[in-house]
Amino acid sequence: MSKVRRLAQIWGSDGNAIIAALDGFGFSMNTQGVDYTTEHLDKLIANGLDAALVTYGQAKTYEKELAKITTILRVDASINAYDSSVPVTDQFFDVKDALKLGAQGVVCMTFPGAGSREQFSHQMLAKLAKQSEDWGVPVIAETLPFGYPVTTKESNDPKYIAAAARLGAEFGADIIKTRLSGEDTDKEIIENASRPVLALGGPKTDTLTYFKFVKHCMESGAHGVAVGRNITQDKNPAGMVAGLNVLVHKGGTPEEALSVYNETK
Repeated sequence: MSKVRRLAQIWGSDGNAIIAALDGFGFSMNTQGVDYTTEHLDKLIANGLDAALVTYGQAKTYEKELAKITTILRVDASINAYDSSVPVTDQFFDVKDALKLGAQGVVCMTFPGAGSREQFSHQMLAKLAKQSEDWGVPVIAETLPFGYPVTTKESNDPKYIAAAARLGAEFGADIIKTRLSGEDTDKEIIENASRPVLALGGPKTDTLTYFKFVKHCMESGAHGVAVGRNITQDKNPAGMVAGLNVLVHKGGTPEEALSVYNETK
């Protein structure tokens, strides 16, 4: 299968996507709700979910549930799962592993500005990109300036995020997954990326405020969202996806999204 066809399975017909980030087991102990969400994935799919980021273990454990949706294999992971700051990562899987599992893409993180971790993460991305050309498998780069968490003003500054996103494209990514700050200058991130951008899940806040953030991401030019805890740890995961569907695929307002969220069980 060509990369173009696999990319088409990630995006909706409008070129946007709602992606559930179910790959938290590779990075953190804070994984409440991930298994429950995966076990009830059919309800999320029915409400507009386009794809899911998964670990190798999930792809095997939940093969039946994940067979109904496009999956993207997380190829890197923390080497200290008990440290939520994700101080160091390493690569454990590659494009061939994704193909064996039936996944339609791979995803890895890069850390521009993070010293030796920057060099390793960009080398990993470049190797995956070269491999992806041989096998026609899309690569998503999760480009995070200075490291995994937001710890400084610079790590959440659109200027630095934009540079990190462009580096991801220059090292071969087909899609950029990165944080947006919520500021008007987020448009610079989208423009500089030169690839379709998926906004990271965003802040854990009340539902309407979160929907306003997602609306801002879409108006800034993002092609969708990749959402972890705001789906898996929400009291109504199916409703959250239904609300996101209003914003990402239907161009609706945050208030309309909230109404659909409340109506969906």
